[in-house]
Amino acid sequence: MSLTQQMTQLAAQAKAASRELAKLSTGEKNTCLLAMADALEHQASSIRQANALDMETGAAMGLSSAMLDRLKLDDKRISQMAKGLREVAALPDPIGRVLDERVRPNGLKLRKISTPIGVIVIIYESRPNVTADAGALCLKSSNATILRGGKEALNSNQTIARIMVEVACRTLPAFPEHAIQVVPTTDREAIKELLSLTQYIDLCMPRGGEALIRAVAESSKVPVIKHYKGVCHVYVDAEADLKMAEKIAMNAKVQRPAVCNAMETLLVDKAIAPQFLPVIARKLAEKHVELRADETARSLLASQPSTLNHQLRLKPVTDQDYYTEYNDYILNVRVVDGVKQAIDHISKYGSAHSDSIVTRNEARAKQFLNEVDSATVYWNASTRFTDGGEFGMGAEIGISTDKIGARGPMGLEELTSYKWIGFGNGQVRA
Repeated sequence: MSLTQQMTQLAAQAKAASRELAKLSTGEKNTCLLAMADALEHQASSIRQANALDMETGAAMGLSSAMLDRLKLDDKRISQMAKGLREVAALPDPIGRVLDERVRPNGLKLRKISTPIGVIVIIYESRPNVTADAGALCLKSSNATILRGGKEALNSNQTIARIMVEVACRTLPAFPEHAIQVVPTTDREAIKELLSLTQYIDLCMPRGGEALIRAVAESSKVPVIKHYKGVCHVYVDAEADLKMAEKIAMNAKVQRPAVCNAMETLLVDKAIAPQFLPVIARKLAEKHVELRADETARSLLASQPSTLNHQLRLKPVTDQDYYTEYNDYILNVRVVDGVKQAIDHISKYGSAHSDSIVTRNEARAKQFLNEVDSATVYWNASTRFTDGGEFGMGAEIGISTDKIGARGPMGLEELTSYKWIGFGNGQVRA
């Protein structure tokens, strides 16, 4: 079978499965999700074995320690996947909601109701927990999904999807076996073939590096919801609580640096830079974070005692660095002159993902919240909260930096479309 034939079969199976999924009741979908959650925990050893093979592949590919951390599945992360499925089961069904209702002068009754999108292709890198999250959210929203993870995670992704589908079919004989499928090849041409099948595929959602997402968006013939990159900022204002700022900055950068909502640039007001920068630099040095700093920040840090200078991994920042999503223990640092310069910096270099201001000054905070045009903007909180689970959506399908359609963390509601239903008694248009 050629690659074109293979992808066409995959897509046609998904289309057929989407029609069967649309017939399932809320209770049936929830029963399957809960059974899937139990199965992931009961078969954790199989998942770990598959993941061990992927970890070997990742190491051989030369993946960074941060990327290997994204790839790794242990019992805790498997339990978190199962927890995510149970949370999705507990959420209201997004399908069949009445969004609008009206009666026309001629007596025609119109009702707008939420419906599934149909078949969704999700392309992602490294993190195999996305397989469970995406499968669960698509199931609850009655969408069939085709998953294309990175080649480094193929064994993990296939095992997770197989476990979920097998237990659902045993639990509910009406469950379509092709509701959740993993692209079985690592050939990059498979994506291009799949995204040309407009008769079967309704939407593509790529998650990963900017190069991947741009390549997908440029080659796809089906609609794409994009998340180009997460160049996230924390701005420490002149009137910040510096202890709070320290806590937020450390969490935003080092709690999990390989994810898209981690901070990549720290902006510090010049009024508090002499006081704050040495403290935060020492904390970051303890976590082995490389600092790429502007001239003002470097001068301030160079004047500190030699003990701190010995610890620091300090380099000059370049203009290109400010555009970069590192996904690693690297951080840009810039000293700015007030909130306006911080906003201007974010407007120029940011990716419209997540940005935060730390301040006691309400007027400056409101200015920042109003003028920073990102999917999520925070006042006195870490950027790490931009996540479907943290927003109470259950598992997350992705984070959109688009402005049309879904924006920010995407949960169940973002995986629906709608249709109008008309109820008449013989009306015809004059």
